[in-house]
Amino acid sequence: MDETANLGLPLLQAAQAQKHVTMNAALARLDALTQLTLQSVAVGNPPATALDGQVWAVPGGAVNAWAGQDGRLAIVDNGGWIFADPAHGWRAYVADEGQERQYDGTGWQPAHAARAASGAGLRFRVLEFDHPIAAGDAHVSAVHVPSHVMVFAVTGRVVEEITGTLSSWRLGMDGADNRFGSGLGIGLNSYVRGVLGSPLTGYAPMPLELTPEGGEFAAGTVRLAVHFAEFTLPAPV
Repeated sequence: MDETANLGLPLLQAAQAQKHVTMNAALARLDALTQLTLQSVAVGNPPATALDGQVWAVPGGAVNAWAGQDGRLAIVDNGGWIFADPAHGWRAYVADEGQERQYDGTGWQPAHAARAASGAGLRFRVLEFDHPIAAGDAHVSAVHVPSHVMVFAVTGRVVEEITGTLSSWRLGMDGADNRFGSGLGIGLNSYVRGVLGSPLTGYAPMPLELTPEGGEFAAGTVRLAVHFAEFTLPAPV
């Protein structure tokens, strides 16, 4: 046996010369895979600069130094790359997404809060995006909340001051233009925390609606976050 069963750590052999080489290789791999953080699961071209110990999940169709390594983990080691295979059930924090994912044997999926053996499960998710204010009256977001989810709340923060003739604004969805708040502030770092008494279930993708109060919008940007539950199906048979 040349390596361990789970993490693939190289093992020292009897009477082996330069044992420190094997030991250091094992420690480097252990350091990268324990408390796993993935820089990305979507980047298919190795970055020009990276720090030792950083890890990427190699997607399909990767190129250059990652060519032929689809589905594996690429670990920076001493300025080069070493590769490891993830196992079913591994969890990792994905840095460029700000969320946790779980490996299901074929890919890195958003992590479940609860999951059955068949694959049916429950996920709590946050859909965050920056919404540029459109000049004029009420308008809807270009980003839509997915269908067949249960929305619990929408939060937001003004990241670029909202300008115009308005005095405040309101935020809504699904026919209620103030569902998540009214009289909302327009200054930098003003916020909204719209919590629903009963979850809102949608059976088609739904945009958020922003409505000015006391005038019209001119410009600005709001960072919005939709907090919802998603239900996954059992796997096909």
